[in-house]
Amino acid sequence: MADLQPTLTGDTVELCPTRPEDWAGLFAIASDREIWAVHPAHDRWQEPVFRRYFEDALASGGSLTIRERLSGRIIGASRYRPDPQAPTTCEIGWTFLARDHWGGGTNREIKALMIRHILQWFDTTAFMVGETNLRSRRAMEKIGGVLTDRTQITELADGPVVHVIYEIGRDAMIAKA
Repeated sequence: MADLQPTLTGDTVELCPTRPEDWAGLFAIASDREIWAVHPAHDRWQEPVFRRYFEDALASGGSLTIRERLSGRIIGASRYRPDPQAPTTCEIGWTFLARDHWGGGTNREIKALMIRHILQWFDTTAFMVGETNLRSRRAMEKIGGVLTDRTQITELADGPVVHVIYEIGRDAMIAKA
């Protein structure tokens, strides 16, 4: 059985299972409207909307809170979700980071830790990205995500949103090692 809530330690970050006491630190970051400006869930900065996200994260059994290693400061969150339609695939998503960690190596380090960990049990990781979220799409390409021809439509507050799907497989990670 896959460990969906490990503690993962990198050079600059540590990912640990999300706990109810992480609420204040995560909402302090998530309340920054700019984080969600190009995201399909652009209203997630609002407390009731983020509360639903947070409660879903706790219930998911796969949510991880991201901290700076040196300071212990919460800087974001991410999540694992095995794909019920494809038992050899695990989705990594729901990721957000404090803006002072954008554009550097933080996202790459987080995703590398998560991918290496989960590919012990799955053949492929999948990433659903809002079709118009160019910032996240560029970030996926930077870490080696391969755009598939599959899409998924998700119903959000403002209506349906098309997500494109990127993948990184075990073979790609072995080739990079």
